[in-house]
Amino acid sequence: MTEGSLQKRPSHAKLYSLIGLMILLWSLNFVIAKVALREFPPLLLSGLRTTLAALFILPVYAWKRRTDRDMWTREDVPMLVLLGIFGVALNQVFFVAGLSRTSVGHSALMIGVTPMIVLLIAALAGQERITWKKALGMAVAIGGVAVLNLSPSKSAGATIGGDILILLSCVTFALFTVLGKGVSKRHSSITVNTFAYSGGAIALFPVTFIYVRSFHLAGLSAAAWLALVYMAAFPSVLCYLIYYYALTHIPASRASAFSYIQPLLAMLLAVPLLGEHITSALALGGTFILAGVFLTERG
Repeated sequence: MTEGSLQKRPSHAKLYSLIGLMILLWSLNFVIAKVALREFPPLLLSGLRTTLAALFILPVYAWKRRTDRDMWTREDVPMLVLLGIFGVALNQVFFVAGLSRTSVGHSALMIGVTPMIVLLIAALAGQERITWKKALGMAVAIGGVAVLNLSPSKSAGATIGGDILILLSCVTFALFTVLGKGVSKRHSSITVNTFAYSGGAIALFPVTFIYVRSFHLAGLSAAAWLALVYMAAFPSVLCYLIYYYALTHIPASRASAFSYIQPLLAMLLAVPLLGEHITSALALGGTFILAGVFLTERG
């Protein structure tokens, strides 16, 4: 196979089929995580997922280095490890702990405000500027969060505490995005994610080790183990590979636009698979949140 054929642009059908698969796998992750949390304690699930994800991505990193000489130095290691702590370890702990205390619909919409939090942190770091249109979008999204949590018709099983934990997971991912901007310019996404997951696994190792010693793993069902493997392999590794592959062929703005589908699809999947209900608060709050995020990104 020649170099020219390797660089050949994929067909629209293939590219958008991959993007569609990515959105489906990411959306299903909320439902699958709920299934895993029926048997796994949140901290153990976070630790095992991160460890398995690191083991899954290491062979990809080794294969990639054979053709792409992405050389890192000792000076890069502290930041790469820090990204693992914020972007993976804390992010996973807050996400899983939050999901155990709230509904899929609430958690998916909370995750939807991540671009807004990235903008806020980037503005504080001097990387972005907040225009009046972006500020308006933020206000609309915040109004949606208020409707979501303060309405009497909020989703069953959803709590303010759980939603706050999900928002904290968004904050840690936003820190990962902003702090890692310099590193991501010098290194490929595979290198950054390999260090992030490996650093996250190391950071969570003490907690994982304690739980593994005291928790009766043999009593877990096959469904729980399959859910864990799914969470580690597909949304944590495969989806990011698809996402960065798509970025090499379409503009980032077009790729990110598909993220608006994810919370809607996650909510719809949770209805038949978990028996959740789409309440009026969820529909109204979700509309405000997604509209606000859209205005923020376009402002």
